[in-house]
Amino acid sequence: MSLAELTLDRWRSLDLAAAGRFADEAATQVGGRAVLLDAVEHLGRPLHRVLVEREGRRFALVPGGSVRLGFDLDAWEPTPAQAADYAESVEEGYGYGHEDLKAYLADVLSPPRTATLATVLMAVEDEALTEPVAAMPAALAAHGLRIPGADEWEHACGAGAGTLFRWGNECPLDEPSYGSGGVRHRPNAFGLRIAYDSYGTELSGDPGAVHGGDGGEAVCGGYGDLLGWLPLATANRNPYAAEFTYGPDGEGMYEEFSTRPVLSLR
Repeated sequence: MSLAELTLDRWRSLDLAAAGRFADEAATQVGGRAVLLDAVEHLGRPLHRVLVEREGRRFALVPGGSVRLGFDLDAWEPTPAQAADYAESVEEGYGYGHEDLKAYLADVLSPPRTATLATVLMAVEDEALTEPVAAMPAALAAHGLRIPGADEWEHACGAGAGTLFRWGNECPLDEPSYGSGGVRHRPNAFGLRIAYDSYGTELSGDPGAVHGGDGGEAVCGGYGDLLGWLPLATANRNPYAAEFTYGPDGEGMYEEFSTRPVLSLR
């Protein structure tokens, strides 16, 4: 089995020594070095985490295979607090015309589906764009890097969890979705610092989506507590924020956006 073909299920079945061999192989392939191998409890089972350092960046190993993506609204019900908060937002004229929270989420989240993804190394931190959006693929390719696909980003964020957020279905409505501290800033199951600040706007290969934040639109606009947190939802594609980002109004603001460089494995 090549590294690119390593599945998340197979990765979960490995002992520490075998995981270490995969970590060393991945680091060797990309000309880096493995700097961390540990394990965390995830979805009721241990999950190994690997970090590889290369040219000043740290990358996390993201095993792929056949993975479930999107958010299943039929299997979810909002908490009373979430429903009440959204109702207040609707009364204030927010929610893009959707009276019902599930209808709103159906508009902004990706649907349930299965995708087959290669195992990759993905940057632990997102990085501000240094070139206009159209020029970034070439700028990254010069260093052997690329922009993640939208499905890759979503899988890397959720790590197989089917919950609304990478940490669960609820968010602390009495805390801000931006700034420092809180559950948002804990590394995820793969070791990524991801979906951590609603003022972020991460780009992928899908011009119809942005990830991990909405540039602060919901917070600055006073849309409500839940709507301020939902840009951090794993499956949130933010089509309205994407329309701005990739449109003429966002063209000159590229330095306000970020992406998460990826190293392909073979």
